[in-house]
Amino acid sequence: MRNAFAKEVTALAKERSEIVFLSGDIGNRLFDGFKEIADERFFNCGVAEANMISVAAGLAASGLKPIVYTITPFITYRTIEQIRVDVCYHNKPVVIVGVGSGMGYTSLGATHHSCEDIAMMRSLPNMKVVCPGDPAEVTGAIRCALEESGPVYIRLGKKGEPAVHKKAPHFKIGEGIQLKSGKDLCILATGTILHDGDLLVNELQRRGVSAELVSMHTVKPLDERLLAEIFSRHKLVVTLEEHSRIGGFGSAILEWANDSGNETSKILRIGTPDEFYCKAGEREDAFESWGLSVDHLVKTVERALSK
Repeated sequence: MRNAFAKEVTALAKERSEIVFLSGDIGNRLFDGFKEIADERFFNCGVAEANMISVAAGLAASGLKPIVYTITPFITYRTIEQIRVDVCYHNKPVVIVGVGSGMGYTSLGATHHSCEDIAMMRSLPNMKVVCPGDPAEVTGAIRCALEESGPVYIRLGKKGEPAVHKKAPHFKIGEGIQLKSGKDLCILATGTILHDGDLLVNELQRRGVSAELVSMHTVKPLDERLLAEIFSRHKLVVTLEEHSRIGGFGSAILEWANDSGNETSKILRIGTPDEFYCKAGEREDAFESWGLSVDHLVKTVERALSK
């Protein structure tokens, strides 16, 4: 994902002179292409993420289009006051990009894990929250985010995430993408776990279960029209996210269903538990431990269908 992001940002910088890039002391070689064409618009702000957000807010107030980029927990948890007051309160068009979201940096320990960021960011007034599911969606997300008049948070994986789309999809903030049709249930996946959702649908199909798959890349605002249609057709709606079940994507769907008069009992929320991951290992180890591997997901969905 981060390679697709760097490539697209570099291409956009050629097209648009108002784009300014601020990095929190990472990705220097990754953005060599950007610096070759717009070195004067690339700023390594160092390990001073709160200041970086405030600088970006000032640049946006001056008519520029700043993109701020660093590891997800450092650009969200460490900077939440500046995002809230300097960016969101003034509704400035700052694009905030977190890389290695969820368990992308599992092996580096809890300081680098981010399973609470969606909950924080979607609660901020004026903030839009976008979680691309594969590299193709990353390209669409950054292009659309730069067209917004207010702040956008983009939640990226790390690297090596498989492509789910066979070709570049039509991407619009606030509109989900229907990837596969099915009649027995619908799986709504957001962000880096989209590929796992695709594998889950394939395995369910092999077992005779017909599942629809939708990439709900935008957590805020939700695609309410599509959700209403899905809830009218399915007896089970599964939300899938690489984020805590508390306050994240599943919670947003549950809130929407309650507020719109849809059946909340249809919803099965799958995400990370209310705990830190304190073991050594990689993303796959964490998923196995937390019951998020595809084998576990199949069993969880089959149990829900049998009720």
